[in-house]
Amino acid sequence: MTPLSVLTLVKDREPHLIQLIEGLKRSAVAPAELIVVDMSSTPVAQPEAPFPVYVHRLQTGTLALAAARNLAARHARSAHLLFLDVDCIPMAQCLGRMGAVLDEDDALLCADIRYLGPNDARSAWNEEVLLATGRPHPVRSFPATGTRRETNPGLFWSLAFAIRRSRFDALGGFDEAFVGYGAEDTDFGFRAEHAQTPLIFVGGAIACHQYHDSYDLPVQHLDDIVRNATIFKARWGWWPMQGWLDAFVSMGLIDYRDDSIRILRRPNAADLIAAHSGQS
Repeated sequence: MTPLSVLTLVKDREPHLIQLIEGLKRSAVAPAELIVVDMSSTPVAQPEAPFPVYVHRLQTGTLALAAARNLAARHARSAHLLFLDVDCIPMAQCLGRMGAVLDEDDALLCADIRYLGPNDARSAWNEEVLLATGRPHPVRSFPATGTRRETNPGLFWSLAFAIRRSRFDALGGFDEAFVGYGAEDTDFGFRAEHAQTPLIFVGGAIACHQYHDSYDLPVQHLDDIVRNATIFKARWGWWPMQGWLDAFVSMGLIDYRDDSIRILRRPNAADLIAAHSGQS
């Protein structure tokens, strides 16, 4: 199998990073390296692992997801790249399955995510238990084995995906015009489809997503979402994140029409409480 570089971003979630690395240590196929882009308030400690780990600081006042992923890719040394959200723990077969499919297909691959509860994987964990308790995504359907070609590029997600470096570079990486939260991965998925790069859901490549406090409706990212949605609409001709935009309208936060969005007011404390879900 072609060596695989694993890439992750961390912003004030060092305990989650530790568990991601624990998953990599247990992997049936070891990564060639782990590239960490650290955007934390306080730099993370240099991790110890039986494979090379390189930490690169990115100091920014924003949640620069597109820029951070591109930075990680520039530092990676392998021909094949596996991006993992820092909240994801790869199960033992995840790297091997993703790498094997990537050897055969010059495609954009997504791994199967299982969502953990608040008490799962907080310290010691057992893979069988995590697989038994983790909940699959309600919309994204993965085969138990083999692969499935997904025809809707809007279902690409950046939590756990793999791509050949040559393909990533040909696509231009993530568009850094998208700053902060929202739409940068949807844009990447549509650019991949435009370049006739297949989107493939890989069965048996499972990563378990660690629970953390979050917002069911990300009102705290209102400005990012409005700005990035506007960029996306100008490029692709339709509004992304429409469920969120419609919810913002219902809350009286925005008004949006065919060609523009107007922010009517900022979220208040009551809005934040109402939107809080506890899991992302």
